[in-house]
Amino acid sequence: MWTFKPLFKTTIWGGDRIAPYKGLCSPDSVSACMMPDGQVADMSQVGESWEISGVAGDESVVASGPDAGMTLPELLRKYGASLLGRENFARFGDRFPLLIKFIDAKQDLSVQVHPDDALAQQRGMANGKTEMWYVVDSDPGAKLANGFNRRVDRSEYAGLVESGKIEEVLNFCAIKPGDVYFIPAGRVHAIGAGSFVCEIQQTSDATYRIYDYHRKDKNGNERQLHTELALDAINFDDTDGAAVKYDRRENEAVCVVRSPFFTTDVISMNEPVTRDYSELDSFVVLICTDGEAVVECGARSEGRVTEDQDIVLRQGETVLLPASAGAVTLRPQGNATLIETYIA
Repeated sequence: MWTFKPLFKTTIWGGDRIAPYKGLCSPDSVSACMMPDGQVADMSQVGESWEISGVAGDESVVASGPDAGMTLPELLRKYGASLLGRENFARFGDRFPLLIKFIDAKQDLSVQVHPDDALAQQRGMANGKTEMWYVVDSDPGAKLANGFNRRVDRSEYAGLVESGKIEEVLNFCAIKPGDVYFIPAGRVHAIGAGSFVCEIQQTSDATYRIYDYHRKDKNGNERQLHTELALDAINFDDTDGAAVKYDRRENEAVCVVRSPFFTTDVISMNEPVTRDYSELDSFVVLICTDGEAVVECGARSEGRVTEDQDIVLRQGETVLLPASAGAVTLRPQGNATLIETYIA
């Protein structure tokens, strides 16, 4: 099992919840937070924490253990199919296929869309981007946009963007903690102010910004839009953006998303849960969104997992399990919620 150093991203719309959520500082001292490497940093406008990333130039680094200091691609080259799974390694090689993030939106994010694999590859990218959101926390009245509220005619698109009336045709949803939204490539979407989410996505930075509320950066410039590039990416018939319906059950893994790009389960626990991955030809990522749990994985000695193979996974932390993992026991310390994701 491996944990990684988070990559913090300052953004124009970022907030101040990520550092306290990850236990790096209190909500009152985000301008001087103690980082895992011992450095003091200002975390007052951090919009994203990249938990596991294989994006070129932003590769995650192993935080501890025998492989400490190795980048994620180096880790994949070292362990190959035993880490990724046979089919995943044949398909992705040393390019980790998922990007895991926490996103804190103090202000509205831009209205945007992502291309699918075919269009992205046509434009010279490795793949497109399908993603999902798990709502960790939300302010009263927080909402997000997921798809259109009616079919939009392709010919009216430019006028809607130019006039700002694009917001009038978006499917806005009021959100609450525990909500899940699936965002297939081609769906126009936006995260609204007051939203704090965990995002799971294909490894890609292919984003076309459609509308950004005419905001200006510190130099007085509006951010670049990709109105024309987005045109062929948008699914104008997409009006299916409601929240994923699922029944949360204690001490069970409940599937919330099953797609060719990733499968994701929610595990709410107040007692130990054992997950058997022995028949799964894939790595597994566990993300703790609430509470903490001990993750026990590996060889057993007299019926007990050895201490060096236990990881305490706390709120805001993420661990990567190899495809070679067998049975894994998750022992919550009180109540805990984990997100489990893999490709199979």
